[in-house]
Amino acid sequence: MAASELYTKFARVWIPDPEEVWKSAELLKDYKPGDKVLLLQLEDGKDLEYRLDPKTKELPHLRNPDILVGENDLTALSYLHEPAVLHNLRVRFIDSKLIYTYCGIVLVAINPYEQLPIYGEDIINAYSGQNMGDMDPHIFAVAEEAYKQMARDERNQSIIVSGESGAGKTVSAKYAMRYFATVSGSASEANVEEKVLASNPIMESIGNAKTTRNDNSSRFGKYIEIGFDKRYRIIGANMRTYLLEKSRVVFQAEEERNYHIFYQLCASADLSEFKVLRLGDANNFHYTNQGGSPVIEGVDDAKEMAHTRQACTLLGISESHQMGIFRILAGILHLGNVVFMSRDSDSCTIPPKHEPLSIFCDLMGVDFEELCHWLCHRKLATATETYIKPISKLQATNARDALAKHIYAKLFNWIVDHVNQALHSAVKQHSFIGVLDIYGFETFEINSFEQFCINYANEKLQQQFNMHVFKLEQEEYMKEQIPWTLIDFYDNQPCINLIESKLGILDLLDEECKMPKGTDDTWAQKLYNTHLNKCALFEKPRLSNKAFIIQHFADKVEYQCEGFLEKNKDTVFEEQIKVLKSSKFKMLPELFQDDEKAISPTSATSSGRTPLTRTLSKPTKGRPGQTAKEHKKTVGHQFRNSLHLLMETLNATTPHYVRCIKPNDFKFPFTFDEKRAVQQLRACGVLETIRISAAGFPSRWTYQEFFSRYRVLMKQKDVLSDRKQTCKNVLEKLIVDKDKYQFGKTKIFFRAGQVAYLEKLRADKLRAACIRIQKTIRGWLLRKKYLRMRKAAITVQRYVRGHQARCYAKFLRRTKAATIIQKYWRMYVARRRYKITRTATIVLQSYLRGYLARNRYHKILREHKAVIIQKWVRGWLARTCYRRSIHAIIYLQCCFRRMMAKRELKKLKIEARSVERYKKLHIGMENKIMQLQRKVDEQNKDYKCLMEKLTNLEGIYNSETEKLRSDLERLQLSEEEAKIATGRVLSLQEEIAKLRKDLEQTQSEKKSIEEHADRYKQETEQLVSNLKEENTLLKQEKEVLNHRIVEQAKEMTETMEKKLVEETKQLELDLNDERLRYQNLLNEFSRLEERYDDLKEEMTLMVNVPKPGHKRTDSTHSSNESEYTFSSEIAETEDIPSRTEEPSEKKVPLDMSLFLKLQKRVTELEQEKQVMQDELDRKEEQVLRSKAKEEERPQIRGAELEYESLKRQELESENKKLKNELNELRKALSEKSAPEVTAPGAPAYRVLMEQLTSVSEELDVRKEEVLILRSQLVSQKEAIQPKDDKNTMTDSTILLEDVQKMKDKGEIAQAYIGLKETNRPSAMDCHELNEDGELLLVYEGLKQANRLLESQLQSQKRSHENEAEALRGEIQSLKEENNRQQQLLAQNLQLPPEARIEASLQHEITRLTNENLDLMEQLEKQDKTVRKLKKQLKVFAKKIGELEVGQMENISPGQIIDEPIRPVNIPRKEKDFQGMLEYKKEDEQKLVKNLILELKPRGVAVNLIPGLPAYILFMCVRHADYLNDDQKVRSLLTSTINSIKKVLKKRGDDFETVSFWLSNTCRFLHCLKQYSGEEGFMKHNTSRQNEHCLTNFDLAEYRQVLSDLAIQIYQQLVRVLENILQPMIVSGMLEHETIQGVSGVKPTGLRKRTSSIADEGTYTLDSILRQLNSFHSVMCQHGMDPELIKQVVKQMFYIVGAVTLNNLLLRKDMCSWSKGMQIRYNVSQLEEWLRDKNLMNSGAKETLEPLIQAAQLLQVKKKTDDDAEAICSMCNALTTAQIVKVLNLYTPVNEFEERVSVSFIRTIQMRLRDRKDSPQLLMDAKHIFPVTFPFNPSSLALETIQIPASLGLGFISRV
Repeated sequence: MAASELYTKFARVWIPDPEEVWKSAELLKDYKPGDKVLLLQLEDGKDLEYRLDPKTKELPHLRNPDILVGENDLTALSYLHEPAVLHNLRVRFIDSKLIYTYCGIVLVAINPYEQLPIYGEDIINAYSGQNMGDMDPHIFAVAEEAYKQMARDERNQSIIVSGESGAGKTVSAKYAMRYFATVSGSASEANVEEKVLASNPIMESIGNAKTTRNDNSSRFGKYIEIGFDKRYRIIGANMRTYLLEKSRVVFQAEEERNYHIFYQLCASADLSEFKVLRLGDANNFHYTNQGGSPVIEGVDDAKEMAHTRQACTLLGISESHQMGIFRILAGILHLGNVVFMSRDSDSCTIPPKHEPLSIFCDLMGVDFEELCHWLCHRKLATATETYIKPISKLQATNARDALAKHIYAKLFNWIVDHVNQALHSAVKQHSFIGVLDIYGFETFEINSFEQFCINYANEKLQQQFNMHVFKLEQEEYMKEQIPWTLIDFYDNQPCINLIESKLGILDLLDEECKMPKGTDDTWAQKLYNTHLNKCALFEKPRLSNKAFIIQHFADKVEYQCEGFLEKNKDTVFEEQIKVLKSSKFKMLPELFQDDEKAISPTSATSSGRTPLTRTLSKPTKGRPGQTAKEHKKTVGHQFRNSLHLLMETLNATTPHYVRCIKPNDFKFPFTFDEKRAVQQLRACGVLETIRISAAGFPSRWTYQEFFSRYRVLMKQKDVLSDRKQTCKNVLEKLIVDKDKYQFGKTKIFFRAGQVAYLEKLRADKLRAACIRIQKTIRGWLLRKKYLRMRKAAITVQRYVRGHQARCYAKFLRRTKAATIIQKYWRMYVARRRYKITRTATIVLQSYLRGYLARNRYHKILREHKAVIIQKWVRGWLARTCYRRSIHAIIYLQCCFRRMMAKRELKKLKIEARSVERYKKLHIGMENKIMQLQRKVDEQNKDYKCLMEKLTNLEGIYNSETEKLRSDLERLQLSEEEAKIATGRVLSLQEEIAKLRKDLEQTQSEKKSIEEHADRYKQETEQLVSNLKEENTLLKQEKEVLNHRIVEQAKEMTETMEKKLVEETKQLELDLNDERLRYQNLLNEFSRLEERYDDLKEEMTLMVNVPKPGHKRTDSTHSSNESEYTFSSEIAETEDIPSRTEEPSEKKVPLDMSLFLKLQKRVTELEQEKQVMQDELDRKEEQVLRSKAKEEERPQIRGAELEYESLKRQELESENKKLKNELNELRKALSEKSAPEVTAPGAPAYRVLMEQLTSVSEELDVRKEEVLILRSQLVSQKEAIQPKDDKNTMTDSTILLEDVQKMKDKGEIAQAYIGLKETNRPSAMDCHELNEDGELLLVYEGLKQANRLLESQLQSQKRSHENEAEALRGEIQSLKEENNRQQQLLAQNLQLPPEARIEASLQHEITRLTNENLDLMEQLEKQDKTVRKLKKQLKVFAKKIGELEVGQMENISPGQIIDEPIRPVNIPRKEKDFQGMLEYKKEDEQKLVKNLILELKPRGVAVNLIPGLPAYILFMCVRHADYLNDDQKVRSLLTSTINSIKKVLKKRGDDFETVSFWLSNTCRFLHCLKQYSGEEGFMKHNTSRQNEHCLTNFDLAEYRQVLSDLAIQIYQQLVRVLENILQPMIVSGMLEHETIQGVSGVKPTGLRKRTSSIADEGTYTLDSILRQLNSFHSVMCQHGMDPELIKQVVKQMFYIVGAVTLNNLLLRKDMCSWSKGMQIRYNVSQLEEWLRDKNLMNSGAKETLEPLIQAAQLLQVKKKTDDDAEAICSMCNALTTAQIVKVLNLYTPVNEFEERVSVSFIRTIQMRLRDRKDSPQLLMDAKHIFPVTFPFNPSSLALETIQIPASLGLGFISRV
């Protein structure tokens, strides 16, 4: 294919860029051969002229189509080159937040610098058992592939994890080991997987440190071999370490730390056990403060120390060894603080009593002076003599540091050895998986010996990697029979030869180390002389003579020669080591023992695998204790040997590669630095893999996948039945150059770029088809629009023209009408104008004439009024003038008269002084005297008249005087009374005065009140008016408020209903959670139970192996052998340690993992046993105390035998009477068998009560007589057998005390029988006392009865006292109630009448309510008591019958042995069957065997009625209940339960068997409920069924046991159907294309995924539906309850939905629009199945809701904020993590689809940040919903059931 076909306009290319490494651009013009410049446009819109290299004329790299970007496998990219790889990784890392990507066989892991929720247990379970290409890339997928290949190919595996420091190598290795530990489990009791994981914190603490690039950088390499047994379970592990960075112990660069363990020790220095170490802050020690960064943010060193110590304990490192390790580490810290003082230039000394050195010596247990001497001196040995030489301060400091490094390295090796010992297993290793966590290629500004060794190791690993990749390519081509040529790839063997060959760099370095005066400079000169200009890979820097450059596979690295020799020698003074070896501290000399010999490369096993027992932990260090004559291996030599050994191990295994990439140097989360990423991709070999793949045929398709994807490029005539030939024909037409592709046996191989070309053709074809479809549809739409518009235009024109015609006609009509209107209007206007004018004229005339008349009238009136006014005015004026004149005259007269009076006064004053005045006065007096004389005369006359009258009156007076005197006396009396009255009157007057005042005051107040009342009235009226207005407003507001209240009430009602529904749902969820916990516990219990049985059988077999022959069966075991009854569960569990002890002593290799898990349960049972033992001890103490009391009691003597005989006769007669009465009672009870017989008021009930009453009365009467008889009997027995009597009395006393503790009559009756049996004397005693033995028997019975009566009396007395106390309490409460009533009455009297009535009513209601509640409680108690008494009466009647039978049997002792004891009330055979089945006790095992163990479910389900075994078992239980045989009932139920368990254990993988017994167990449970006699279960029974209820036993406890058994069976059923459905779900729901052609298959890489095309043997959706139909039909045939079927279907659908969704979340290739359509279609088919089966209300559809929403999420629009809001409201069943994961994984299948933008995903996250949901990504596919068994009564009559002969139950008879 020519370049001109690809480099066309709009083609996208990659061009180099110094900042971003590669930039994307688009061609603006087609490229033509010969062009030197390409016109490009960058993504930011800038135009660019890109000049081609004139020499190579190499065109820029083409960019892959968008649909290929973001692929899981880089080899799936059509264009394989560096920019494509870099861009794909960046898109996955930044946009999709995916850190793992495949690159062929390599897993590329980018460190996110953030905790991601992708390593949980659910993720491990999801990847377990999956093919590597089926799931998204993950470290778990690599681990699963290694584990699977180990099991499948029987070949050891290796996982090689490499990368820069900080890239995440250690974390990846830890996750891989965690995966193996979780998936495989442990094969021994030591839980090796936990120990393997526990080794990580130890090795991290002693081997990891903080660097500038990583806070937890591994400063050593390690290779961990995880060993597996033949069943591929972990049995052990072994660790090898490489090149520990010892220099870090004594020196740290800026911002770096020493090893973590030192800082952990300093942080824990305050602990009591660490006080002896005398540590402090890390800044106080020279070896920990050089970096200046002693703290790591977010890391608590004290907590890490606790984790380290815990891991050491788990790995078996004792506390003493741990403290020894910490002493040595603390000593190293103190050694670093030792200071040297210079004496001169060649010698130094240590200050005396130097504290750091003193502490070091104390901790190490060495002599201070000796160590001080050898720190400042060294011993030199020559051929003839040895002498001691002082050393300088610098040399001493270097020697101190070398000693510290050596001690730490030895301690490191010691710890690794002990870790290996803890991980070592005695079991033979079958295979292993190695995990190599080794440093990646390193290059710094200054590179030294460590970097040289690291890069040397990476050269070896890269060579092995290249060879493995090339080998895989070759195998693939040969497998497909494709001709291939040798691929040219970079071979780094020359670089390896430069380093390790003869006269190579390492060889020259070792040689220089042997030279006495060898230096780094001389070694550098040797390198230049040997390799410069002779090896192209070796160079010399221009400006340095102490460095050299090596061209490694990744880059050129310049190494500084300084320090190479010293680090290679690893020199430590021998004398210092000898001082340490002489230490009193035992652990220190252990570190310096001679190293074991390293294993040579030839010592490996035939498989290339090194045995764990022979592998060294770290063969990297020499032995400093050797003499000078011995050859000491250098560090380089040791490293080379260990590296060769590692390579041999790796070459003997199948390698798996993990390349860790560090995205940036600043540890920013999800930040991608292209420059750093490219450097690492080049260094780790990823690009080399790409180059090797690109050199051949990197793109590979199966024929079916190619046909499915590129069917659009074929014509119908090209499609043949043979897919392979079809693909060949099409490719020959599409790609002319046949070298661009090859046809293999099953695949088509393409060169790089060909898939992109095919995708371009496909996209062009689809685009052309889309354009044609769009053209046709747009034309059709426009024509439809035109026709619609034309039709609309015609219609509009028609209506417009009609409207215009109507408007014209209307205009004409209006014109004519207007003319007529104008005529009449003009006439009307003219007439109106005339009338107005005429009327106006008349009005004007009338007004004018009136006006003239009025004017004339007014003129006359004015004239007349003027005359009148003139008259009055003139009169007024005249009068006024007259009055004025008169006034003036009078005034003048007054003035004149005043003047005259003044003159007269003056004259009188003068005359008064003169005689004339007196004369005048006398003249006046004479006149007066004359007048007075006349008056006197007149008075005399009058006097005479009066005298006459007086005389007359005297007579009258005298006569009247007497009267007056009498009257006077009377009046005096009246006067006194008057005085009194006067006083009264005065007081009354005063009161009247006061009243008047009050009246006046009242009147004034009344006036004021009236005034106030008037004002108030006015104000009130005003207020009333205002209130009326307000009232109207309030009414309106009230109506509004009422309306609002109604609405709010509705809203509140709805809210309350919603809350109620939510609370109900929450309660249901809580209930389901509790059920789930309980059922999970049952599941765990059943699992442990089965495991215990397996262990017991294995132990039995192992015990039987060395001693063949017959073994006696333990009598305590049941006949079911492997099963045990639930009643003996505790006892058998307690026997576990004793049973497992014997085989463990013989050291037989057992599978004891479960035994460790049972230890907790055994501990609990031992505690319970201890509690029971304590209770037994207390009982024994009570017995001893009672025995002591009995011995102290005085023995009763002196009864006479004659008196005894008389009483015996009376008792015999009484005994006969009791026998007769009991016979009557037995007859009464046997007449009717219905439950009503025992009801209160029934004849049998009355008879029984009468008999009991008479017996109690007679016993009370003879109480005294019985006491006498008892004393006589005791005395006789003592005379005959004193010892026996003493024991009997003691036992009787003890039993009497126990009897007093009994609560009901049933227990008393049972105790009575037991006492009778235990105290029955021997036959000899009976013969001696009485020939027939009846007398002693009667006496014994009466004696015990008397004791029982005494105990009853005591209990009655206590009850009487309790009743009296209760009555006193009641009286007290009544008094309190009375007082409270009085208080309430007093309070009520103070209340108004209405409130009083209301309060009294409220009080009465409260009282009645309380009384009602009390009565209800009493009624419930009475009901319970009645039911309890009924059962007790039944038991009591039975026990009395047994007592009578026992007495009858005692007459003839021979019958006791020959005849078995039978119940008295033997059921009689009747004509009508009673719905019971009778069998013999010895036939029980046969019944269980034929009905349960050997029953075939298929035949029963098809031919017989559903649930027949359950009905048969229940009818047998009914008969045992009818016989009142509790042992038979218990034995039958126990055997049934254990047999069902045995069947399920044997055939537990068969769905039909499990379903059959689940159905029968539920039916058996329902029968026990239906016929239990409880009212709640008898509602739906017929009268006949009610007669079949159980009469004697309450089997509620067995119902619970059966319910638990049903739960266990249900959980087993779920596991069975899950195992059947699991392989079908992913293939049928996700991979299979139910709608063909919707989704084309995208290109895949080297990791093949499961084909989505329905091949033969592939599961489809129809397979799932057929399986669901099979499940449903089987359950229906077995008669399973409909509600239970619904729960099973719900569980099945949950499994389908959860597994499908989990795989969708872990498979990027499944997250597309077309796949969403496929899923929705598949879900609709499942819903249709539910409708067909009438199971839509089972809740199964709701379990698919998360899957439905995930499918909708794949199909909805994902661009705008409205889309985000719709997604948030739609996906309420998905968690936030799941929504974001689906959006990140969404991948377009075609170019027409678009990816989800990062901003949209962030918008979704912002909207969902307040949602509170689980952070878990995957659904729990193992979750089992709690199951319930709703009561489902059967309408089948028991008496109609027939037992078929095929069951082999002929020994059972119907009753």
